[in-house]
Parts: sequence; C-alpha cells; structure tokens
Amino acid sequence: MEDSVRLQRFDQLPSATQFASQIESRNIPAVFVGCVKDWKAVSKWNPSNGGLDYLEERVGSFMVEAMLSQTAPVFYGDLRRHERVPLPFSTFIGFCKRHRQDVDNSCSFNSNSEGHQLGESDTELGSSPFVDAAPQQIYLAQIPIINAENEERVQLETLQEDIQLPAILEEKNLSSINLWMNIAQARSSAHYDPHHNLLCIVTGRKQVVLWPPSASPMLYPMPIYGEASNHSSVALENPDFSIHPRAQCSMEYSQKVILHAGDALFIPEGWFHQVDSDELTIAVNYWWRSSIMSSLADHMNAYYLRIILRRLTDREMDQVLLKGSTAMWRQEGNKPHLPCNKGNVDSLDQAGQSKDLKRKEQEQQGLLHELGPYALQALHELVALVHDRVNASNQNQPALSNSTNGLMCYKTNEQNKTLTTEIFHLEEDLVAKVLWTLEPGIFKDIFLAMAHNFPRTLEALILHLLSPVGAEVLTRKFDEIDQQNTEDDRNKFYQVFYGVFDNQFAAMDAILNGKESFARKAFKNVLEKYVGGNFDVPKPSVGRDFS
Repeated sequence: MEDSVRLQRFDQLPSATQFASQIESRNIPAVFVGCVKDWKAVSKWNPSNGGLDYLEERVGSFMVEAMLSQTAPVFYGDLRRHERVPLPFSTFIGFCKRHRQDVDNSCSFNSNSEGHQLGESDTELGSSPFVDAAPQQIYLAQIPIINAENEERVQLETLQEDIQLPAILEEKNLSSINLWMNIAQARSSAHYDPHHNLLCIVTGRKQVVLWPPSASPMLYPMPIYGEASNHSSVALENPDFSIHPRAQCSMEYSQKVILHAGDALFIPEGWFHQVDSDELTIAVNYWWRSSIMSSLADHMNAYYLRIILRRLTDREMDQVLLKGSTAMWRQEGNKPHLPCNKGNVDSLDQAGQSKDLKRKEQEQQGLLHELGPYALQALHELVALVHDRVNASNQNQPALSNSTNGLMCYKTNEQNKTLTTEIFHLEEDLVAKVLWTLEPGIFKDIFLAMAHNFPRTLEALILHLLSPVGAEVLTRKFDEIDQQNTEDDRNKFYQVFYGVFDNQFAAMDAILNGKESFARKAFKNVLEKYVGGNFDVPKPSVGRDFS
C-alpha cells in the first residue's frame, strides 16, 4: 500500500479548513476516534440501555424501506440479489428485541477478534439456527434522515434531534444523512460510493476494509452500464480465482479499520469498501458531493474522459513492460545467447548490396570494430533472429521474393503477407527482449552498424519481425536517444536509419501500426479492468484520430 493513500488516524476532530485542505482534497480515508461520542444518540439508541424502546417510541410505526436478502449475512447491492420491502419501523424494532432474547452464542462475534471473518457456517443458511427467521435477512440500509435531493424519501427525520452535524461538514452541501441498522451480523459487498462519505458509529462495531480506486482491477467492478456498476463482482468471502485471478492480490492493496461507538470514518468517493457489522449495530452516515465532481462542466465531460482513458492506457503500457522486464530478469540465468551464423548474415544482405556500399567496406568494418562485446553480442542476436525467422518462413512456403516496392515479403497464393506476429508481452518477444536491455548509446551504435553493414536485415527486422510490443520498445528507445543527443545528431541517425528502406513511409507505417496495436491492446485491458465487461476495440482506419 502506497503511503500517499494510507489511512490517517486522528484522536481529535480537525478543523473544517484542515479537513478540506489536508484530507478531503487528497482523497485519502481518515478515522476520527470518538468524534461523535457526545451525541445524544450514542447513549439513547444503545440497545443495552433501553435504546430499542426509545427508538420505537420516537419513530413508531412509520414505514421504512428495508433490504431483504436471501444471501444473508452478506448483503449485495445488485437488485437481482435483494429486494426492498416496506416495513413499519416498530416491526423492525420488534425483530431486534426478539433477536436479543433468542440469539445464541454461536451466532455472536468473538469480541477479542479483529473482526468477523465469514466462514462456512456463515455462507450456508442450513447451519444457522435462524434458517426460517426472516429478521436475520433484514437490514435497514440507507434509510434517509435528511435527503436534499428527494425530500419525499425522508423517513426518519425525527431522529435528527439526536445527532449533531460534525464541525468538519458545516460548510458542505450535504446530499443526505442516512440510518444504517442491522439485526444480526451482516456484511455489505465491496462497493464504492459516488459521494464523499462520513460514517459515524452510534452503537455496536463495524470493520471496514478499504481499497483505493487504483485497485479496482483487482476487484473486477461490475460493468459500468449495469445497475450495480459501483459494486465488485468478486464474492470476497468465497472468491473463485479461476474466474477472477487478479482478486488473489486484492488484499495487498487493502486497509482495514475497526470502528467502535463514537468513532467516524471518512471514506472518499470512489474508494471501494466492504463493511462487516456486529449484531445490532447502528450507524449514521453523511454524503456530500466532492468539489471536483461539483465543478465538472457537462461540456467538458468528453475531454476529461479521453484524458483519463489516455492516462490509464499509458499506465497500463508501462505496467505490461515492467512486468515483462521483471519476468526477463528472473529468467536471466537461463537466457539463451543466439550464435551469429556469419554465412547466413552475408547471404541475406548480398542481394541488397550495391557497388557504392562495397566501396565503403572499410568504413563499415570500422563501425563494427568500434562496438564493444555486449553491443556485438546484441547485434549478432538481432541478425540471427531475423535469419532464423526468414529461413523458417522460407521452408514453410516455396517463395520468398521482393515485392514491387523492393521489400521482402512472405508470399502466399492469395496475397503478400509480412512475417510479423501479434505479440504483446515483452518476455515472449525475442527481438523486444534484446532491444529492451540496451542503453540508448549502445542502441544507437548497433542500429547504425546494422544500417551500414546489414541494411536488408534491418529492413526485414522492421517490416516483418516487429511485433506490437517490439514497436513500443523501439519507439521508447528512439525517445531516449532524442533526449540524449543534439538535434543534428538525431537528424543524422534517423537519416541513416530510414535511408535503408526503399520506401521510408512503409517503415514508418510498420512502426506506428505496431505501436498503435500495442496501445490498442492496453486500452482494451483498461476498459475491462476499470469499466467492466468485455470489449472489442476496432483498429483505427487510416487518417482516424486515435489519440
């Protein structure tokens, strides 16, 4: 867990200014210990002190909308897995009283544990003594005390007198204040809220597990077009890693906090959280829109969407390369060094050598002699990879010939095809692996030597062996060269590099098409990880803006 998103703990409630500038603006969670302990509700609503009778007297038989779930003690937000049923508040309180009388020790939380861990007995209703008791499947979730967006939904306004607005929220435009009350132990499925949230514990205890928005790929969010788009599709109490393999790492990104009566927890918008509640736990929460969401103008949404998707795509590409690099280093002890078959190297480039190139043979050999042992080895590996690929293709098909534009192509009966492969992982591409390990200066020297000595090999490498990940690595090496060289040196390098090709635009297209293919795959990964669902991303047509 990165320190920049680590939960903070305060023994005293900060000022509204401090909260806004140091906590809320950074979108990091924070615990405020005992900040609402002086509420009237903390003493008056406590079931151990006659709180159930007090609540029944205050609210009476006013109708509330209860959450009824057949999957209790886990309550899922998906409408397909629960229903909302009208219920007199006094009836719900009656269920609570009956539970206090009938509860068995086997259904209680272990007060010495760090929180309830759902086990086999929890997930199988057949092992519960309350199989036929509907009250254990009822949860008062998000019952409005105040609702600024829909006043008609307010059901428990009379309880407002027993709570006091925390000072850090005095300048906020609240969306709603809600009551949460469960009879038996309960767990809410992992989800995020579209508002900032201050969760205040009145009685009982809650354990909250938090994940930052950046960890959402590990939680497999529901498709964004679905009704429960803010919920995780992973049943974390019993995950199926064959369906959700990334979920195995989910707890590495999580933070856990236990809240007691009088404590409050700030949960920033977008943070996934899973909440376990002790029996007869009562909480009140405050929701308000963040300043970022409040300031978003509708006409800018499309722009922000593209910027965010581009940032996530760039990050995904970096992670793919980093993962591949790590895998490479782990395998380094078994890394094969490909021998350079000098006879094959000469044969590939003889057809493309001109008399002018032969007259410069002494100069070319000088370039080779200037290469160090590591650079020579890398050059030999690249040349050998090209020849191995070309020779293998030549054996599969009877004809390897020059096309009309002078480029070597893999000929079939239908059309000319290049030899490139759709490889997106660094550790799977031998060419990309060689390029990735090269320092900018060595990379530059190798390609200059290849351009002077083995021009047809370089041509085949770029036009026929460059995979999507290879194209991405190549262009990143170009960027590194650009940063370390003057404009004149850069121009000279690219003149020599592209001067090898009979059709320079074909070379540029091969590199850019591969690079866009790699980015397109990363973009597809982003949609699946952060948006949810499966997506087929079409290839951009020529001239299309695919930034």
